[in-house]
Amino acid sequence: MEADFAVELGPEDDRLEVPWASLDRRIRYYDLKRQPEQLRNIEEAVRVPELGDFLTAINSPSGILETAKCDAWSTTEMTAEDEMFGAACKFGCYVDCFFSDPHARISFAGHEQLASRITQLLKRAPEIPAAVEFLIRRCFYHSGQDTLTGFYITLYSFGYGKDEVHARQQWVIGLKLVEHAMRQLSVIRPA
Repeated sequence: MEADFAVELGPEDDRLEVPWASLDRRIRYYDLKRQPEQLRNIEEAVRVPELGDFLTAINSPSGILETAKCDAWSTTEMTAEDEMFGAACKFGCYVDCFFSDPHARISFAGHEQLASRITQLLKRAPEIPAAVEFLIRRCFYHSGQDTLTGFYITLYSFGYGKDEVHARQQWVIGLKLVEHAMRQLSVIRPA
């Protein structure tokens, strides 16, 4: 399994606001940590049950993380980085994660430590046609009239195969490895 992390804090890089909502409020943030029953309102989790399982695991009461956004898709469009897998199709997802502890949300060192440790754990996983990348980005946490500027991590996970079925199977295996690594690191308290 290929695993890496990077930092994207430039002015043009993606950033997140929590909570968030589309203009028509049809698509919005659900606090799955405190209201796990809201998972049924996340279309991607209903459409791709394995993604729903991952969201449930990450938002567990004992975990140090929560999730804010996600999506899953398949494609036959490959990038230069994908060529090493020699696959015709890839299945992937992204999940935006943030620390449950409000103090940890502003710790760049804590985010970097988590991304580094999980990447190192995943590099020890068996070689499978799957890849993950963790991107540390800027986040604005809103609470009433207050806004806290901090960070979050976007997880990208991909599985590769000769068709969508095989690519999705590899993605599921890769996502389970990420879930287990995150559970193993759930005792980490960020600096």
